Amino acid sequence: MKNKIVLILGLFYSVVILGQNTSSGEEFAEAKEMIKDLDSIVSPNGIQKRYKEDINGVKQWVYIRGQNKENPIILFVHGGPASPISPVMWMFQRPIEEYFTVVNYDQRASGKTYTANDTLKLKNTININQYVEDAIRLAELIKEKYKKKKLILIGHSWGTIISMKAALKRPDLFYAYVGIGQVINTKDNERLSVDYAVQEAKKYKNDEALKELASIAPYPGNTPVTRQRIIIARKWPQYYGGLTAYRTNSRYFFQAPLLSPEYSYSDAEAIGKGSLFTLAKVLPEFLDTDFKTIKAFPIPIFMFMGRHDYTTPSEPTAQWLEHVKAPYKKGIWFENSAHLIPIEEPGKMLVTLLNEVKPVCK
Repeated sequence: MKNKIVLILGLFYSVVILGQNTSSGEEFAEAKEMIKDLDSIVSPNGIQKRYKEDINGVKQWVYIRGQNKENPIILFVHGGPASPISPVMWMFQRPIEEYFTVVNYDQRASGKTYTANDTLKLKNTININQYVEDAIRLAELIKEKYKKKKLILIGHSWGTIISMKAALKRPDLFYAYVGIGQVINTKDNERLSVDYAVQEAKKYKNDEALKELASIAPYPGNTPVTRQRIIIARKWPQYYGGLTAYRTNSRYFFQAPLLSPEYSYSDAEAIGKGSLFTLAKVLPEFLDTDFKTIKAFPIPIFMFMGRHDYTTPSEPTAQWLEHVKAPYKKGIWFENSAHLIPIEEPGKMLVTLLNEVKPVCK
């Protein structure tokens, strides 16, 4: 029987239902085995581990990969909410693993972590502060386990909210913070994203888009931000390249979990389930997110900004970075990227990590 794989990748990626009819995933088995073989780390001093870690009472899947255990460690906090990077890391991460050990994890109610826990017990724990405490606890565990002085903290999209708060609360754990698709003020981002879509729709005389966008105007405004409004607010900015630059869709990204060596077909289906479970619970907090009041940051800070990002628009980040005080700060523009910098410009990302971020890890 044909099933529909629903990848609803949350507020910062997409709340548009994407996917295509496919079977149980058996047709991908051979390709997955080839990717698994290619992706295997065979270096004697390398590390390739995946396991469930008890983090603040919840079993959360952790993935650790690197060619040399002596390299600095990156803790990557994924976006969404509930949009794990682990099922797509095979697309871009391997070169980074030559110079860094990378730790990814499926946050509570995300991906494989969603299926590893009783969701009834998770209900009251789905809030931003709990996600922050989870990131801090995992950082402590990794630091102790691998005997590292500190880690490099990277947040992507929704993960930048968690990471910024974690760095502000426990700067002693981190050498530096890297924000990719950084959120500074959610309502500013939402407004700029839809304004961009209206601008492009007018430019290309897209009456369908203009009609749909008019139905949610002003956005976000004072009207409740429902799931239906969010769907429209994501649909058209992404159609005009706001998720992946120069593309009207990002199917290659949304379908990538089907080829992941780390994910089964049912694991990939759990991404959508976890997103739906999480969305309503964090929406009010998400909409109130505002880092514009933060005038000083305790550790070096780097912002990787996609020039075409209209999922979390980059201009507010550039403005905030200009005025914040930090031991060191730098904004790096990725001219051919929108929101998915690690996949869109993986070479530049690696070079930037090596030339800009790694030197502060002393």
